[in-house]
Amino acid sequence: MLKSEILQEIQKKHNNLSINDIEFILKIFTKKIVSSLNNGNNVEIRGFGTLSKKENKEKLVRNPKTNEKIYKNKTYKLHFKIGKILHNKINPELQSNE
Repeated sequence: MLKSEILQEIQKKHNNLSINDIEFILKIFTKKIVSSLNNGNNVEIRGFGTLSKKENKEKLVRNPKTNEKIYKNKTYKLHFKIGKILHNKINPELQSNE
């Protein structure tokens, strides 16, 4: 789903808000998530999941084309752990077995 499609879906349910207002709210939401992760905090959205920042350690890597060794600096990646409610919604067949 594209950002524009998300904005349109929200606008259908809340027609008193303009697309620009919804886009502004979404931008604030994403900025808050990024700033929390940069400060070392996890972001938990109940029923959806938890976002956390994981570290890729610095290391020597090899360029497969030239076989040259290159030093790669420490980088970060985003880790998402799905929440139980979302997991049950996308896997309804698992709910009936429990």
